[in-house]
Amino acid sequence: MVNVSNRKCVRRLSFRSMKAAWSRNLVAVLAIALTTVLFTSLFTIAMSINDGFQQSNFRQVGGYSHGGFKYLSQSQFEELREDPLIREWGLRRFLAMPSEAPFHKSHVEVGYADANYARWTYCDPVEGRLPQEGTDEAATDTRVLELLGVTPELGAQFTLSFDVDGRPTTQTFTLSGWWAYDEAVVANQILLPESRVDAILAETGVDPAKTADGMTGSWNLDVMLQSSLHIDEDMKQVLANHGYQSESRLAGDNFIRTGVNWGYTGAQLAEKMDPMVVIAIAAVLLLIIFTGYLIIYNVFQISVTNDIRFYGLLKTIGTTPRQLRRVIRQQALLLSAVGIPLGLLGGWFVGGALTPVVIGQLNGIANVVSVNPVIFVGAALFALLTVVLSCRKPGRMAGKVSPVEAVRYTEGGGGRKKTRKRTKGAGLFAMARANLGRSRGKTAVTILSLSLAVVLLNLTVMVTNGFDMDKYLAGNVVSDFILADANYFQVGGDNFSADTALPQEAIAAAEAQGGIAAGGRIYGRASWVEETISEEYYRSLWGSWYSAEQMEQAVARLDPDGDGRLNDDAQLFGMEPFALDKLTVLEGDLSSLYEPGGRYIAAVYGEDDYGRARMDSHWARLGDTVTLRYIEEKEYYYLDSGEVIEDLEATELDGDRAYASRPVKYRDVDYTVAALVSVPHAISYRYYGSDEFILNDQTFIQDTGTDKVMLYTFDMEDTAANDAMEAFLADYTQQVAPQFDYQSRASYVAEFESMRAMYLMMGGAMSFIVGLVGILNFFNAILTGILSRKREFAVLQSIGMTGRQLKTMLVYEGLLYALGAVLAALALSLVLGPLGAAAVESLFWFFTYRFTVAPILILAPLFALLGALVPLAVYHFVAKRTIVERLREAE
Repeated sequence: MVNVSNRKCVRRLSFRSMKAAWSRNLVAVLAIALTTVLFTSLFTIAMSINDGFQQSNFRQVGGYSHGGFKYLSQSQFEELREDPLIREWGLRRFLAMPSEAPFHKSHVEVGYADANYARWTYCDPVEGRLPQEGTDEAATDTRVLELLGVTPELGAQFTLSFDVDGRPTTQTFTLSGWWAYDEAVVANQILLPESRVDAILAETGVDPAKTADGMTGSWNLDVMLQSSLHIDEDMKQVLANHGYQSESRLAGDNFIRTGVNWGYTGAQLAEKMDPMVVIAIAAVLLLIIFTGYLIIYNVFQISVTNDIRFYGLLKTIGTTPRQLRRVIRQQALLLSAVGIPLGLLGGWFVGGALTPVVIGQLNGIANVVSVNPVIFVGAALFALLTVVLSCRKPGRMAGKVSPVEAVRYTEGGGGRKKTRKRTKGAGLFAMARANLGRSRGKTAVTILSLSLAVVLLNLTVMVTNGFDMDKYLAGNVVSDFILADANYFQVGGDNFSADTALPQEAIAAAEAQGGIAAGGRIYGRASWVEETISEEYYRSLWGSWYSAEQMEQAVARLDPDGDGRLNDDAQLFGMEPFALDKLTVLEGDLSSLYEPGGRYIAAVYGEDDYGRARMDSHWARLGDTVTLRYIEEKEYYYLDSGEVIEDLEATELDGDRAYASRPVKYRDVDYTVAALVSVPHAISYRYYGSDEFILNDQTFIQDTGTDKVMLYTFDMEDTAANDAMEAFLADYTQQVAPQFDYQSRASYVAEFESMRAMYLMMGGAMSFIVGLVGILNFFNAILTGILSRKREFAVLQSIGMTGRQLKTMLVYEGLLYALGAVLAALALSLVLGPLGAAAVESLFWFFTYRFTVAPILILAPLFALLGALVPLAVYHFVAKRTIVERLREAE
């Protein structure tokens, strides 16, 4: 045998054999293009949703910088910004946050931001410009101007009153520019020149290095790193490069607090990259590749089968198996050069058309059709990889067949099989089953390609059905309505006090509307209350917040007797029965708290982001005795000498001497811990600090001597009453009593349903595209199967088989394909369901696994219809020629 080693000859042979089968090449190009459409459209939808989701996250975070280093000194700021890991940086200096009307329902911050920081936080003026140094200018958004009653005009003046680290001031500014208000952004900004910030600090006597809040006037460095995948690790590395750390203040004076932008999905994914998430991502990628592989592989397998005699003849003249594999691979690459660009273009248009439909199902997600180059590069590489993989086995098949076998080759006849003698003629169903068994590989591929779309849809429905509304709502809302002072709902609002209590008149106004099924008041602490705790527990609780020096001062302030037992603030709730019903009991029971006057208490434990109780978040255990000190009178004294400060407000304090307070008149009351509980965020204090305890409402009023209501939570009798209350509270909190605000279940239900609909739409779109691939593969298998057996069918009809019997046999074949696809979908769903559920549950805390096969059962009749109609349609096309013509054609 003489090897043909001329590569040019092989290329010419490959090209000319392609020209001889242009119709088959068209099918192959269509298959490659459709596979590329699948990849491109999926990537477009995924990237568009990711971009839109990130933009929505950024708006909630307040910006899109990768992260920030907080509360720096000027020297620290200048040192860190030069680190090579930082690509770009921006500066922010916080000055104040006005909270009085008209800003009591809005989170407004006053301070300086440079151009980078302003751009990253969506504060680029659409009219005018940022304020210039050395002027009294200010720039803000249209919402702030509306609240101030100022018409957006360059040069307009407005006056603000605010506290700078607790020291009141009133300032007048000239408007230099403004931008459109975005309701999704948490904080509104009023930007000043840095020179004006320094002037106001000097005017109010505030030294940025010695502020009570630790942040006024300090330097905040926001950064763009080289990558968004490992933000937290990179920021820690930046600190380490300069001898700083972000773990604990107790570790030394080198502590710097950092913030990571959680809006970047890449960073979120990297944080949650456990084995189940990796398996889930790998499974999705393999599913996508395998879906395209099925159709392209089938096309090349059929192509090789049809040309097997041609390849056998080539081997007789010396062509090696390697050269035959190269012929097929070169044909595949030439077809890819046409099919992939067409698929990229078509896929982007398909994805672009589907993206607004998918995103439209989800409230708050920006409608963006991504043009990220990753879409096209990724889709092209996936398609090319799929083509290369798909032509490997057909290439090996062409290389292995001998010239003699190639000449005698028929589908399914490659191996010897045992035959059984039959005493009766074969039935049509048995013949159909035998026909599918001729090429088990092709049959398996076709069944798999049909079943994958159903499996994907079934998994999508399983995921969306698993989104548990009760779990989702539990952390956000526990009743139909919550009514409170507007400050209660504000991020970063003031701590609860008598000034922010909800008066009984507001509750009475809501109750007067009627239709309330049940409700309850939650009383908040508005007096001095302390608990007695161990020094060890206090140090563990605040170790990451205080420096070593600050910790020693804090311990000294809280332990005036020097006995190692500290008296620290305690946060109390007083709850009526309706509110007690909303708590999650971790240990014990709450029955004793329903009885007024009892000396029983519940200890409140914190939760992580997934709703799991953090059992290290409190010291009290079931059955412990908790001593609460109700303080009626305090005195202030210097820690170094014990000297009493007679009048704290009137005395000019020595800034270098630390002072503390101690009770003069108080009552100690002992309680027994009856339960350990967690409080839903919706009815919590919504800020962190002291240990929290819950009392019966009447016990709370009796022991604290106060009756200040923090919020009123209630349910409605029916939908009509709910709608009426929604309308009343909207008007009441806007027109009648704007100092109050409310939260309703309806808004969260709508948000949840839109999110679930989005995932269902996205999964449905993916299933539809995969389904098209499966149907094309099925049609292709039926078509090639009938075409390759034209002579066989003609022989059968020539010896007496009727056209009706032949069509019945083909329908049986199609129905067997359909049955196989349904059974394969059931089997795959049983295997993949639990695996997918574990991965989804690690990503969504409100997911509950619920297995379902409803989509499979619903689609089974459609598969049966497809299995019957496609063979009939194909046979109708083939049977137009007479039996004699078909016999002669096949010779």
